[in-house]
This record gives sequence, C-alpha cells and structure tokens, in this order.
Amino acid sequence: MKVPFSVRDFLDRAYTVYPDRVAVVDEPNQTAPSWGELTYRDVMRLARSQAATLDELGIERGARVACVSHNAARLLVSFFGVSAWGRILVPVNFRLAPAEVQYIVEHSGAEVVMLDPDLAHLAEAIDAPHIFVLGEDDEKIWSSTAEPEPWAPDEDATATINYTSGTTARPKGVQLTHRALWTNATVFGWQSSVNDRDVYLHTLPMFHCNGWGQVYAVTGMGGRHIVLRQIDGTEILRRIEQHGVTFLCCAPAVLSAVLDALKDWDGPTGRDRVRCVVAGAPPPTRTIERVREELGWEFIQIYGLTETAPLLTMSRMREEWEDEEPTEQARLLGRAGAPALSTQIMVNDSGEILARSNTVLEGYWDNPEASAESLADGWFHTGDGGTYEDGQVTILDRKKDVIVSGGENVSSIEVEDALASHPAVREVAVIGIPDDKWGELVTALVVIEGEVTDDELKAHARERLAGYKVPKRVEFREELARTATGKLQKFKLRQEFWSGRNRTVN
Repeated sequence: MKVPFSVRDFLDRAYTVYPDRVAVVDEPNQTAPSWGELTYRDVMRLARSQAATLDELGIERGARVACVSHNAARLLVSFFGVSAWGRILVPVNFRLAPAEVQYIVEHSGAEVVMLDPDLAHLAEAIDAPHIFVLGEDDEKIWSSTAEPEPWAPDEDATATINYTSGTTARPKGVQLTHRALWTNATVFGWQSSVNDRDVYLHTLPMFHCNGWGQVYAVTGMGGRHIVLRQIDGTEILRRIEQHGVTFLCCAPAVLSAVLDALKDWDGPTGRDRVRCVVAGAPPPTRTIERVREELGWEFIQIYGLTETAPLLTMSRMREEWEDEEPTEQARLLGRAGAPALSTQIMVNDSGEILARSNTVLEGYWDNPEASAESLADGWFHTGDGGTYEDGQVTILDRKKDVIVSGGENVSSIEVEDALASHPAVREVAVIGIPDDKWGELVTALVVIEGEVTDDELKAHARERLAGYKVPKRVEFREELARTATGKLQKFKLRQEFWSGRNRTVN
C-alpha cells in the first residue's frame, strides 16, 4: 500500500487527536485584530473555509497564492488552507522592497495576494487578480461555510514556492513538494524531539522556508504555537516565561539579542527546559557556551538551505562528548553536524558539499537552467565548501557570492547592481565580513568618480533594496583586485577581513 504524503496529514492528525487543545496563541500586538487563542478545531475550520473561498474565486489546483506577512496566525493557517487542498502557497519575505515583492508576485503568477495590514501600501505596487488585506478583508477569506472541493493528494505536487536570494540579482523560486515538506517536518521533528507537550515560539519568520518546517512538525504532534511578530530579546524572554516555551528556532543574531537582554532581565529563562535550534551561520564558540551556561538552553546546530526544506545535517549533544570540557563541547556543537536521516552527503573534487535527500527541491520555478545546474549529476550542489569527515560536516567556505547576514541570504550581485546605479560609483564589490552580531556584515568596497558619502550610498541602496540587504559598512578604495580578464577577485578582497580564521564563513 502507498498513501501519498501531504502537508494536510499534520493538520488532520492534530484535529483528530487534539481538537480542543490550544493550537495557536496569536500575536497580541498587531494592527489586525488578534485572533487570540485558537484550538486545532478552529485551525481546521479556518483552513477549510479558506480552501472553500479559493474554490469560490475559481482558483484552480496548482495555482499560486502569495502571502506577504509578518508572523501571524492568519499566515500559519494559510500553510494549510492553501496547500492542503492542492494550491501552492508563496510565503514572501515581508522585509522586501515593493519592486522585489512585485517581481515575486509576477514571476510566480500568483492569482491571490494576501497582505499584512502594515504592508497594505504594497497593493499599489503589485498586480494580481485578487488582493486582500489581512484583518480588513478577513470576511472575504475566512467566512465561507461551504465544503471545500476534495483534492486527491499528490506527494510530487509543489506545495510551496519559497523565494531565496542567490548568485543572481533576481530571487529564485524554490519548488518544495508535499513529499519534501513532509519528510523534512517528520525527520526534523523527530531528531529535535518535537512532542505533544512542546510550546513552540515562532522567533523564526514563517516565510523563511516555512519556518524551517515547524509549522507542520509542531502541528502534527499537537504542540502549541506562540506567534511572535517582532524580534526583541527582552520580549522573547518574556514570552518564554509567560507561555512556558520549550522550543524555538532562530538565527545567531536572535541569540545575540537574547543574551544582550539578559543583563536587565531578572526573571526565569526557561533553564533546563528550552531547546534552541540555530542555523544560518554557526555562532562563535563563546556564544554557544553562553547559551548553555547563562540561559541554560540546549543548543542544537543545523545546516541546510531553502532548497533542502531545509534540514541536511544536525549537531546535537552526544553521550560521547559528556566528559569533554564545556568549551570543547561548544566547539563540537558549532559544526554543521551529521547527516539527517535519509540524507546523503559528499564533497566533490572542488571541495563543494553535495547532498541527496527526499527534502531537496523539485526545481526552481520557471528557471530550468538554474535547476539543471543545481541538480547536476543527481546531487544538489549547495554552493558551500567544506569537509565531511568522521560522519561530520564542517562548512569552511561559501563558493557562491551569497552573504548570510542575520540568518537571511543576501545576493552580493543584487547589492552591487543597486549601488552601481548611483552616478558617482565607478566600481563596486560587495562582500561579507565576520561580525559577532550579524554573522556576516554586508560590506561594500567602492571606487567612485565625483563625490558621494557612505550615508548617501546607503540611502541610495535603501530605495532599491530590502533593509537587511543595505550595506552596513561602505569603504572607499582606489581600485579593486581583478584578474587579467577584468573579473573581480573577491577572495583577495576578503582576505584582509578573514585572515587568521580557518574558514571564510561566519
């Protein structure tokens, strides 16, 4: 017997086993009216209503529905209301500039766009047959009492398209199938011990690779979702105390914010209760030590990409390390870790990490050339350089021109294009340099003709890019290192910032 995997499996189980358990505690501080507490019965009702509304709008199976939103219960429900009945959800980074959002809506062919009320102005910049503002248009999205049209699950159908910055100036749409999302959620959930007593705090943006799959994993086990709209170290500690949080996922910059908030915090931290999964870039060993010692949290490191849904490897405390000193334990935990169940890893002759897994993307939406390149020879090419020894992956280099800052991918080429459009810029190279807070700091090395200040260049970029892509540091140079054929030698430009380190990622 073969029963196709579907993301609906997770909600079906929660509704069947825990219908009256509190499923979601919505963000109380938001422009739209908070949905407060929802049970799994409520979540199923809302998801079915949303699916029925899409039927009534004539949105076919396989059609795309985009949602540009901060973390919110409405977005969480949409992961099921859209995908569980055969459409494709496109969760969009709410930090993007209007032109970037318009590109994603147009490129994906989204027929429906749902906007966070704080982003309602984007309606003027985008073009789609149906545009709704969450909260304001709830009656148009979640009022149907009709039975949604049945959909026979197809595990090879695309469930979400997640746009990610890469080596090109335009983001690429990662097609993740029901099978990929199902496998990621179950393996990630199992290896990180997700259970029916978990209280999960959404410090990670839900748009970011579907909250790394926790919207599904936590739901399937009947856990409680605590929605957090805006990152603030003190507020994270407050929610952990208020709701008895046991589990969260975040980028290293979030950990730094929590550790910074500790000096003025006199309440409990969730010591010996909270499991914290970190990815984006390994934090410094000292940060890992502080998380374990000062917060009393279990630290878990993972490595993966949006293209892998995202789990590829995990580093979690092992019995064999119990006798090591805390600093050595932290160092070991800082590695990318061991392959997740059913994931195969290899390093090719050029030192690039390759992976095979049921979690790997189907392809890039409407981009067969990029798909063929990334999936050449039956392996996914991560673009990261590293080693794979004794069953452990260590990331040493990023071969693609991608900067990971605050857990978000930033295409250096995209930033270069924005800066190069300023009339005073003759040449520009954008690189990532190590930074304790952000992991990697977006840094522009600029050769100018005429006069312009660093603040003026940042302002120019801010008009064209999402805020997290704008260079935090601008340095003026007389010239930039190039090959004889005129190609930028970024490895030379990076040397002065990365010297003395044994890897060129942070």
